[in-house]
This record gives sequence, structure tokens and C-alpha cells, in this order.
Amino acid sequence: MRIDREHVMQQFREYTNHYDASDEKTALKIGHTYRVAGLCGRIADSEGMGEEQQQLAWLLGMLHDVGRFEQLRRYHTFNDAISVDHALLGAELLFGGQDGGKGKTDEKGEMIRLFVGDASEDTLIETAVRVHSAYRVPQGLDQRTEKFCHILRDADKIDILRVNIDTPLEEIYNTTREELYHATVTEAVMESFYEHHATLRSLKRTPVDHIAGHVSLVYELVFPESIRIVREQGYWEKLLRFPSENPQTRRQLDALYKEMRDFLEKAEGKLNVL
Repeated sequence: MRIDREHVMQQFREYTNHYDASDEKTALKIGHTYRVAGLCGRIADSEGMGEEQQQLAWLLGMLHDVGRFEQLRRYHTFNDAISVDHALLGAELLFGGQDGGKGKTDEKGEMIRLFVGDASEDTLIETAVRVHSAYRVPQGLDQRTEKFCHILRDADKIDILRVNIDTPLEEIYNTTREELYHATVTEAVMESFYEHHATLRSLKRTPVDHIAGHVSLVYELVFPESIRIVREQGYWEKLLRFPSENPQTRRQLDALYKEMRDFLEKAEGKLNVL
């Protein structure tokens, strides 16, 4: 499958031009898209994939969040729990069918053909976009599709850490400064973090639960290069050094910092042996 990067980026610009580029949330997702695409290509390269496979990984990054723009227009939020599953919506916008699970065929179906004329990878692309924000990749996928899904998911998780640093947390979590700087991490989220897996959305109750939850995404990274990038960027450290005005929260975040630091040191130690 041959991919024309310039054409894909031009089509992406034309698509996002239909939305309010002056809106900080829109600009946030545009920047996130380009970074995730770049990370997808880097991870694919680290896995020894050929040029066409690296291009396909890059394309997944460019397409993965197309549903976010329509989600924001319709619901004025990026919170899937109170609006729509943005990954499902994106897959439906690209490939047609039901309108984000709402039971209506969307007129923007088959948008994928604007980006690539070749339909040979449609099934893989649709699957990767559809499951990129799921808690787990579904079982039963073929090995190649599963690998591309993990590349996209790793890249997305890595850049989510950056987004949480570059964007005011009050805006991301739809909360007030007072609540953000005085809330604590709930016990269930603390326990989940120590179990070394991503925190379920259903466990999160406070704004700082979201901080801990986003850092916990590091536990789910699949590829060695993803661990290297996270260590290189250091955004997880900045997040867990959040200057809470609640002494209890500072102690909690310090404990989580030490837990993640030890985890990453051990993970990188294993990489150095390889």
C-alpha cells in the first residue's frame, strides 16, 4: 500500500478546517494527531518494519482521532463517558455505517477514500482506529493487525502524557482550580496504580485520580521503544510532581512517583540486556 504523506496531511487540514481552529481544544487535537503519527512511525521503525509498513503506522496516527473533532462540535467535550465513544465515531466517519453507535447512517461515511485510494488495508485501519482507546485490544485479531493496533495505542498513550503537561489540567478535566489543587487520590486508584496496570475510568472520582490514571498508561506500553521514549520525554515525572496544595495528595503523588520510577528503571534495565 503506497501512502502519499503530503496528500494525507492536506486532506487532514481540509477536514479540520471545517471546525473552529481558534478553539483550544481543536488545536490541541490537531497537534496531538501529528505527534502521534510521528511516534507511530518511530515505533514501527524500531521494530524493523519496512518503509511501507512504517507509512501505514504513520497513517494510523493521522486518522486515529478524526472522531474527536466531531465529538467536540456535537457535545462540547472530549469526555467519552458523557458524550460518545470517539474511537467508534471516528471509525464510522471514515468507513460509514452507524453514526458513532447512535443508530443513524452518517453522511461522511467512506471518508477514508479521501486519504487513501487503495482499499487493501481498510480492515486493519478501521480496526486500529476503532479500538485505539479501548481498555484492551480485543482477542481474536490476526498477529499483524494486533501489532499495528498496539503501535497506535502506544503512540497515543505516550502523547497523552505530553498533552497533560502542555494543557491546563482544569481544562482537560473540566474542573476548577480549587478542586484540582485540593483533591486527593482515591484509595481504589492508588491500589490500581500499585497493581501495575491502567486505571479503569470507572474508578476515577477526583481530578487527581485522572493524573494518576494517565500516568498508569505507561504500564500498558508494549514496545521497548515506547519505554525509551517515555523515559526520554519525562512527562510522567512532571505530572506526578503536580504541586497540589493538599499535603496528603503530595504524599500520595510522591509514593506513586517512586513506584513508577522503579518500574521504568527495571524495564529499561531489561532493555539494556537485550
